[in-house]
Amino acid sequence: MAVTTIHALVERCRAAQLPAAITKLPSGWVIMGERQVLPGYCLLLPDPVVPHLNALDADARTQFMFDMALVGDVLLAITAAARINYAIYGNVDPALHVHIFPRDSAEPESTRTAQPWALDWNAAPLYSDALHGDFKRRVGLELRKRYASK
Repeated sequence: MAVTTIHALVERCRAAQLPAAITKLPSGWVIMGERQVLPGYCLLLPDPVVPHLNALDADARTQFMFDMALVGDVLLAITAAARINYAIYGNVDPALHVHIFPRDSAEPESTRTAQPWALDWNAAPLYSDALHGDFKRRVGLELRKRYASK
Protein backbone atom coordinates (compact mmCIF):
# COMPACT_ATOMS: atom_id res chain seq x y z
CA MET A 1 0.00 0.00 0.00
CA ALA A 2 1.27 3.46 -0.87
CA VAL A 3 2.16 5.81 1.96
CA THR A 4 -0.75 8.22 2.46
CA THR A 5 -1.60 11.23 4.57
CA ILE A 6 -3.27 8.77 6.95
CA HIS A 7 0.05 6.91 7.40
CA ALA A 8 1.79 10.22 8.14
CA LEU A 9 -0.87 11.23 10.67
CA VAL A 10 -0.65 7.87 12.47
CA GLU A 11 3.15 8.15 12.62
CA ARG A 12 2.84 11.64 14.11
CA CYS A 13 0.32 10.32 16.67
CA ARG A 14 2.65 7.47 17.65
CA ALA A 15 5.49 9.97 18.09
CA ALA A 16 3.28 12.34 20.12
CA GLN A 17 3.89 15.02 17.48
CA LEU A 18 0.33 15.74 16.33
CA PRO A 19 -1.23 18.57 18.35
CA ALA A 20 -4.71 17.58 17.15
CA ALA A 21 -4.37 14.01 18.52
CA ILE A 22 -7.00 13.31 21.16
CA THR A 23 -6.31 9.76 22.35
CA LYS A 24 -5.44 6.21 21.32
CA LEU A 25 -8.31 3.70 21.34
CA PRO A 26 -7.95 -0.05 20.79
CA SER A 27 -8.50 0.29 17.03
CA GLY A 28 -6.56 3.48 16.39
CA TRP A 29 -6.20 7.20 16.97
CA VAL A 30 -8.89 9.83 17.46
CA ILE A 31 -7.86 13.25 16.19
CA MET A 32 -9.50 16.62 15.65
CA GLY A 33 -10.09 17.54 12.03
CA GLU A 34 -7.47 19.89 10.60
CA ARG A 35 -10.23 22.30 9.58
CA GLN A 36 -13.13 22.50 11.99
CA VAL A 37 -15.73 22.81 9.23
CA LEU A 38 -18.31 21.72 11.80
CA PRO A 39 -17.46 22.29 15.48
CA GLY A 40 -16.16 19.08 17.01
CA TYR A 41 -15.23 17.40 13.71
CA CYS A 42 -12.99 14.38 14.46
CA LEU A 43 -11.44 11.45 12.63
CA LEU A 44 -10.65 7.89 13.66
CA LEU A 45 -7.46 6.51 12.07
CA PRO A 46 -6.71 2.79 12.35
CA ASP A 47 -3.38 1.71 13.82
CA PRO A 48 -1.95 -0.12 12.00
CA VAL A 49 -3.14 1.57 8.81
CA VAL A 50 -5.03 -0.65 6.37
CA PRO A 51 -6.28 0.12 2.86
CA HIS A 52 -10.02 -0.10 3.65
CA LEU A 53 -12.56 -1.44 6.13
CA ASN A 54 -12.80 -4.78 4.36
CA ALA A 55 -9.07 -5.36 4.89
CA LEU A 56 -9.69 -5.79 8.64
CA ASP A 57 -10.46 -9.22 10.05
CA ALA A 58 -13.82 -9.61 11.79
CA ASP A 59 -12.55 -8.78 15.28
CA ALA A 60 -10.59 -5.71 14.16
CA ARG A 61 -13.52 -4.51 12.05
CA THR A 62 -15.89 -4.89 14.99
CA GLN A 63 -13.49 -2.96 17.23
CA PHE A 64 -13.04 -0.17 14.68
CA MET A 65 -16.78 0.26 14.22
CA PHE A 66 -17.35 0.14 17.99
CA ASP A 67 -14.68 2.82 18.52
CA MET A 68 -16.20 4.94 15.75
CA ALA A 69 -19.64 4.82 17.39
CA LEU A 70 -18.12 5.51 20.81
CA VAL A 71 -16.52 8.69 19.48
CA GLY A 72 -19.97 9.62 18.17
CA ASP A 73 -21.51 8.92 21.59
CA VAL A 74 -18.97 11.20 23.25
CA LEU A 75 -19.47 13.95 20.67
CA LEU A 76 -23.24 13.73 21.19
CA ALA A 77 -22.76 14.09 24.94
CA ILE A 78 -20.28 16.96 24.77
CA THR A 79 -21.72 18.99 21.90
CA ALA A 80 -25.43 18.32 22.36
CA ALA A 81 -25.49 17.68 18.60
CA ALA A 82 -28.74 16.58 16.99
CA ARG A 83 -26.98 13.71 15.21
CA ILE A 84 -23.58 12.46 14.10
CA ASN A 85 -22.58 11.99 10.47
CA TYR A 86 -20.01 9.27 9.75
CA ALA A 87 -18.12 9.15 6.46
CA ILE A 88 -15.71 6.49 5.19
CA TYR A 89 -14.45 7.03 1.66
CA GLY A 90 -10.72 6.58 1.11
CA ASN A 91 -10.84 7.81 -2.48
CA VAL A 92 -8.33 10.65 -2.03
CA ASP A 93 -6.26 8.99 0.70
CA PRO A 94 -6.60 5.26 -0.03
CA ALA A 95 -6.30 4.18 3.60
CA LEU A 96 -9.07 3.50 6.09
CA HIS A 97 -10.20 6.49 8.12
CA VAL A 98 -13.57 7.76 9.22
CA HIS A 99 -14.73 11.36 9.41
CA ILE A 100 -17.04 12.00 12.37
CA PHE A 101 -19.14 15.18 12.19
CA PRO A 102 -21.45 16.45 14.95
CA ARG A 103 -24.47 18.12 13.33
CA ASP A 104 -26.32 20.86 15.16
CA SER A 105 -30.02 21.56 14.65
CA ALA A 106 -29.13 25.27 14.93
CA GLU A 107 -27.04 25.15 11.74
CA PRO A 108 -28.25 27.61 9.10
CA GLU A 109 -31.13 26.29 7.03
CA SER A 110 -28.96 26.50 3.90
CA THR A 111 -26.37 24.03 5.27
CA ARG A 112 -28.29 21.93 7.81
CA THR A 113 -28.90 19.05 5.39
CA ALA A 114 -25.76 19.49 3.28
CA GLN A 115 -23.09 16.83 3.34
CA PRO A 116 -19.92 18.23 4.93
CA TRP A 117 -17.91 18.41 1.69
CA ALA A 118 -20.45 20.92 0.35
CA LEU A 119 -19.50 23.36 3.13
CA ASP A 120 -16.86 26.09 2.82
CA TRP A 121 -13.77 24.33 4.15
CA ASN A 122 -11.54 27.31 3.33
CA ALA A 123 -13.55 29.49 5.71
CA ALA A 124 -13.41 26.91 8.51
CA PRO A 125 -10.96 27.57 11.35
CA LEU A 126 -7.81 25.49 11.42
CA TYR A 127 -7.43 23.30 14.49
CA SER A 128 -5.49 25.13 17.17
CA ASP A 129 -4.94 24.22 20.78
CA ALA A 130 -5.82 27.80 21.74
CA LEU A 131 -9.27 27.54 20.12
CA HIS A 132 -10.02 23.82 20.42
CA GLY A 133 -7.70 22.44 23.12
CA ASP A 134 -10.27 22.43 25.91
CA PHE A 135 -12.76 20.59 23.71
CA LYS A 136 -10.07 18.09 22.66
CA ARG A 137 -9.16 17.41 26.29
CA ARG A 138 -12.84 16.92 27.24
CA VAL A 139 -13.34 14.41 24.41
CA GLY A 140 -10.18 12.52 25.39
CA LEU A 141 -11.13 12.42 29.06
CA GLU A 142 -14.63 11.16 28.27
CA LEU A 143 -13.34 8.48 25.84
CA ARG A 144 -10.81 7.21 28.42
CA LYS A 145 -13.49 7.25 31.14
CA ARG A 146 -15.88 5.20 29.00
CA TYR A 147 -13.18 2.64 28.20
CA ALA A 148 -12.19 2.42 31.87
CA SER A 149 -15.77 1.56 32.79
CA LYS A 150 -16.10 -1.22 30.17
